[in-house]
Amino acid sequence: MTRFTVLVAAPQPRSAVYTTALRAASEVAARAGVTSSPEVVDLAELGAELLADDSAAVNAALESVRESDVLLVASPQVHGTYTGLLKVFLDRLPELGLGHTVAVPLAVVEDLRNSRGIEEDLRVLLADLGAWVAEPGLVLAADETARPDSVVRAWADVAAPGLRQAVSVAA
Repeated sequence: MTRFTVLVAAPQPRSAVYTTALRAASEVAARAGVTSSPEVVDLAELGAELLADDSAAVNAALESVRESDVLLVASPQVHGTYTGLLKVFLDRLPELGLGHTVAVPLAVVEDLRNSRGIEEDLRVLLADLGAWVAEPGLVLAADETARPDSVVRAWADVAAPGLRQAVSVAA
């Protein structure tokens, strides 16, 4: 069975980014043949524990991410790139800690005209950790998160064939 994790890096727990990430995960999983329900890691719920030397909750979240076959990583754009929460968390992974993972980047931006940087930054970050990064990543405007279905479906139609192939190779 394929292990699927959704990693949400929004500063607020259960945010619009969280909801959109779950919707995207559902759509892409259905099209890519991933039948397992995703485990969700909401970094905002870990809060200050992310900076602790040893935290059972953070260690469990890291284990979930490391063991994932498919990892959807969702972040809002902050100062032109992904959140510090995501960086602090992923810095705790070992070198090539995502070496057997297919990663799917998802970014939520205020203005789509300024979206290229975060998608590229997420892609580079995940690839540097050894993940095969699905193309294309999903970029949504913040005002699309209230009703993401049409954008998410259109993206999933394009992304799923490559993701399906990557998941079958990784399995």
